[in-house]
Amino acid sequence: MSTNFQQPHVHSNLSRREMLVKSGGGFGALALAGLLGQSGSASAAPSPLTSKLTHHAARAKSVIFLFMDGGPSHLDTFDPKPALDKLAGKPIPESFGRVITAMGEFDSPILPSKRKWKQHGESGLWISDWLPHTAEVADELAVIRSCWTNGINHSGGICQMNTGSQFAGRPSLGSWVTYGLGTENENLPAYVVMQEGKGNVINGARNWGAGFMPAVYQGTKLEKQGEPFANLSPPSEIREVQQRTELDFLARLNQRHAAERQDNTDLEARIRSYELAFQMQSHAPEAVDLSRETAETQNLYGLDDPKTEAYGRHCLLARRLVERGVRFVQCYHGAGSKWDAHSKIEDNHTRMCGGMDKPVAGLIKDLRQRGLLDQTLVIWGGEFGRTPQSEKGNGRDHNPTGFTMWMAGGGVRSGYAYGTTDEVGLHAVEDRLHVHDIHSTVLHLMGIDHRKLVYLHKGRPERIDQNEGRAYKEIAS
Repeated sequence: MSTNFQQPHVHSNLSRREMLVKSGGGFGALALAGLLGQSGSASAAPSPLTSKLTHHAARAKSVIFLFMDGGPSHLDTFDPKPALDKLAGKPIPESFGRVITAMGEFDSPILPSKRKWKQHGESGLWISDWLPHTAEVADELAVIRSCWTNGINHSGGICQMNTGSQFAGRPSLGSWVTYGLGTENENLPAYVVMQEGKGNVINGARNWGAGFMPAVYQGTKLEKQGEPFANLSPPSEIREVQQRTELDFLARLNQRHAAERQDNTDLEARIRSYELAFQMQSHAPEAVDLSRETAETQNLYGLDDPKTEAYGRHCLLARRLVERGVRFVQCYHGAGSKWDAHSKIEDNHTRMCGGMDKPVAGLIKDLRQRGLLDQTLVIWGGEFGRTPQSEKGNGRDHNPTGFTMWMAGGGVRSGYAYGTTDEVGLHAVEDRLHVHDIHSTVLHLMGIDHRKLVYLHKGRPERIDQNEGRAYKEIAS
């Protein structure tokens, strides 16, 4: 197995002696390339997305990240707190420490949860009545109740959950995964992003960008309407042979141009994107054609119901993509922070849970019955949770200090609750997982040691966890 994922992409100045040695060693390769070219067997440089070996045995081969944009309330979904009822209408006790909220609602009274709670499955996981379909797959879930982050607002919170930093400029989790592992299907994007809803996720493409890495590792957005991938289909009058000839000629020009600009990774990514687009013209239409699915499968995801059709479509597409070797798929639900319930949380979360509960459960069930769940890591969560105190009388503010996420499949310990928050769900207090720990744990399940997955940027070794995380192997089965 490989023990070194380091791909520096930093070229130091060569001495005259080093230049002669390196050049001399390359003359034979030039002759070989010429002979291969004459025989018509020449091949392009290996793709940076070629599938790579892992540091240790991988539990998961791909990731589906179900991102609830805006911050779902853990206190009303997966983390029941009877103390909220006892303290309802009272200020939060001083013993819980100083409370910092986005909207300054630290002196507001405690807001009780109106949910009905039950234990589900053989594992007895507590899940509220807002999520009846998810409750049916309780025994597949590893519920992490002790997550915390630094981002108190949506922009910083979403950026950190995706990149590890509250500030733009670092590679996303999907970029790190594709950098470290490549893809098993180079006829489709290695990393695909979908946004459900009429809005767009705050920060836009920066959430799935490659940061200081080559642009080839960034995510590809699947369009909401029309053609799934923008500008993919050629004009009807252009034949495949003609297009192939034009692309080959364009590739030669681009490679000549890029040879003198090796530090411009956008050029390399653009060159490869032309070839990928050509391959996708043959493979992408089949991959995203949901009419090939049975009515039973489509109904499993809720495609027969207007409330669940949009996110059900994305969850079903996610399954079809990982089934075809796509490494990382991210499905945003409620794009535009629609989970943000500063007021009327009952109305907001009833609607939002109703739109995603059945599709998410359908995804887990479908992966399981197809034998794909063991090799697919499914992650559910948002950028933070919600506060135990009320806002505007009937809503909850942002809570970055304690919230819930869950994982399923991909080697996680199923039917398991990990970590705790305090009595009112404000702070993570036991087995706390920061975002850096979550990212490191995801890489561990993918067979990557986060301490060895290094990218040299301006001479400095960079890691996904910024040297602060650890892989919580306790979550693995």
